[in-house]
Amino acid sequence: MHMLYDSESFVVVQIHANAPQASEPPPVIPQLARHGFEIVDKRSGKEVYLDGSWAEMFQQRLIAWAQNTPTQEEIEDTLEGYSGLANTPVSLH
Repeated sequence: MHMLYDSESFVVVQIHANAPQASEPPPVIPQLARHGFEIVDKRSGKEVYLDGSWAEMFQQRLIAWAQNTPTQEEIEDTLEGYSGLANTPVSLH
């Protein structure tokens, strides 16, 4: 897990769900990589997990942001769009 963004309104975390530990031998049966992004809307208390093609699109957005530094307002507007997909209340695990 790697925190990418934290503001008063949103948190974005990159998750490597089944990334092997450096000391582990490679798995005998290949596994699909399960990488994704969790976006938490602190205002509504809901979160959305992006994986698959959604995660790929979000990764492209992050690459663009790395090349052309956005304003906080631009970041928040983008995250607001993704938070519309959120229907899962945040729960501690």
